[in-house]
Amino acid sequence: MIRILFISALLLLVLDARENPFFPTGGEKDIPISSNENRSKEPLKRATIALPAQARILQKVTLEYKNLDGTVENKSIELDNSVDWHLPVFVSQNYSEISKTAQLEDKHDKNEVKQKDSAYKTIASIKDLSLLSSGKSLKIVTTDEILRNFLLVHPHRIVIDLKKNEEVKSYVKKDFQNIFKEVRIGNHDGYYRVVVELDGYYRYDLKKVSDGYLIELK
Repeated sequence: MIRILFISALLLLVLDARENPFFPTGGEKDIPISSNENRSKEPLKRATIALPAQARILQKVTLEYKNLDGTVENKSIELDNSVDWHLPVFVSQNYSEISKTAQLEDKHDKNEVKQKDSAYKTIASIKDLSLLSSGKSLKIVTTDEILRNFLLVHPHRIVIDLKKNEEVKSYVKKDFQNIFKEVRIGNHDGYYRVVVELDGYYRYDLKKVSDGYLIELK
């Protein structure tokens, strides 16, 4: 009897029992715990991101999301595409919204092509000078010589000084639906100044053409 009690006590001492059987032993791998918390949210239809006026190239899109276990991760897609900052960027999981967005993009592309192919529209005109616009192009029709041209900010505007010894009458023309939204012309000693205010941030190229000069925004 004493021997049986001694063996039983010895077995109790060497027995490797877990204090809490609901947790894994040291040799087992941790099991990810998934929360049962109710995290129901409204389904994503469409989110809109407006780009700043100086945006020109979209390089990367990153989405940050929450997993079932509550951890937060992100996934990115590398891009290298030019963008028009006038248009928003959409995030959508709704097929009808995607189709609608594709239609809008197609309409915008067609409008751009149509605008490029269309004749220039006169936005300002005085004696010996006419300004005509088409999309991001501004044609300066004149025989007067450009002395200098430069860009100013706040607001963004192109300044053009043209040589002329006779007085030019002051002139102001506004069209807020145009990229070239305001034209101001003022007289100076030996030249007159044309200021073209833009609807956002741009750089530009200026070149001589047969009937004057051509400005291309970029």
